Amino acid sequence: MGGFFGTALKTDCVMDLFYGVDYHSHLGTRRGGLAVHGEGGFNRAIHNIENSPFRTKFEHDVNDMQGNLGIGCISDFEPQPLLISSRLGSFAITTVGKINNYEELVQELYQNEHAHFQEMTNGQINITELVAALICRKDSYVEGIRYVQERVDGSMTFLLMTKEGLYAARDQFGRTPLVIGVKKEGFCVSFESHAFFNLGYKPYKELGPGEIVYITPEEVTVLKEPGDKMKICSFLWVYYGYPTSNYEGVNVEQMRYRCGSMLAKRDEGKVEPDLVAGVPDSGIAHAIGYSNEAHVPYGRPFIKYTPTWPRSFMPTNQNKRDLIAKMKLIPVEALIQGKKLLLIDDSIVRGTQLRDTTAYLYENGAKEVHIRPACPPLVYGCKYLNFSRSKSEMELITRRVIEKREGPNCPQEILDEYTDPTSERYANMIEDIRKTLNFTSLRYHRLDDLLDSIGIDPCKVCTYCFNGKE
Repeated sequence: MGGFFGTALKTDCVMDLFYGVDYHSHLGTRRGGLAVHGEGGFNRAIHNIENSPFRTKFEHDVNDMQGNLGIGCISDFEPQPLLISSRLGSFAITTVGKINNYEELVQELYQNEHAHFQEMTNGQINITELVAALICRKDSYVEGIRYVQERVDGSMTFLLMTKEGLYAARDQFGRTPLVIGVKKEGFCVSFESHAFFNLGYKPYKELGPGEIVYITPEEVTVLKEPGDKMKICSFLWVYYGYPTSNYEGVNVEQMRYRCGSMLAKRDEGKVEPDLVAGVPDSGIAHAIGYSNEAHVPYGRPFIKYTPTWPRSFMPTNQNKRDLIAKMKLIPVEALIQGKKLLLIDDSIVRGTQLRDTTAYLYENGAKEVHIRPACPPLVYGCKYLNFSRSKSEMELITRRVIEKREGPNCPQEILDEYTDPTSERYANMIEDIRKTLNFTSLRYHRLDDLLDSIGIDPCKVCTYCFNGKE
């Protein structure tokens, strides 16, 4: 994933930029970056943040930076922002998204005399540099930004900073958010709506799908009106989003309470746990919603050790991820021994971590462990936002179970049955997962309930990873 923040102020913007970017630290763990423009021109810093928080790595850089325009990011993949010198002028750029037609676009640029790319990440051209190259094919920034929105298959939301102001463009179908804040000194633009409140900004405008704006310290100018089709990612509420953020007017924390409440209503007293708990951090609010609805005590049978494991994301290496998942959580034996526990996690991807967490609870004396994921089964890999780190759909536990039952190359009409919570195949899949992961019981959130939990027009929400529908 990733997130970004930008500022355009009449005064120095560096500290606002520093703290605004830091408020996106929950969205990635690999790299952070800042770029500013002032009297001395462009200045940039990029650091690896895998082993240290963003603030620690950048606290010295901000002392050497000055400017009234700035953009910065937390990136789970590419080093960014990038500084670009082009025929359109010099600019800085940062992106959030995924490009499925990457090879096609690269070859197209080569064929049109684009000589080379400089930035490489894990053997691939840096996606942000690819976007910059596409923009520079056109005769103006606005034309170039429109061109990117039209050509990218996947999603792409980004900020572009020139010497005079910021261009902000939301993904063509609004798969990721973009919101503007205002105060007397100027404006900011942010992926997360909560990132600017403590900096003195008030909400000014939430960009619509495909909308493009130009931001200076004095004003915000709409360069392209929003489109009428939106497919915002449902996982922003279920998992990615920080509890204090709002997307399309819907608060993350409140949505998770509703989600947990609906999970409890579907159970209808079929299980009688002694305690309801959420897997830290994203499962906690879902569990509170369940607890309030079911009138079952909420508790914390294990505590996340935040002094050294404060962040929710983990290394890309799966073995390290599994180890850290265990190291982060310390059991409270008094709340586990002899107890029937109902545990809510945001999702089940591979199943490895939740299987180990369940084993961990049994080892510490749990009598029963009931699992309630806060979203439907993940049957398709995300095409738009790199939701999971799975390299293929066969890493999903659902697809492994389906392949075991149906063999390889399962027909689409059969896959459709596995996404229907009323079908026999769906019930068989859930039971196979329950046995594999050693849960006492397992019941996923239904897709219709998830959409009701979010509460906006279902046609505006992306549910591809659950049902394969665009």
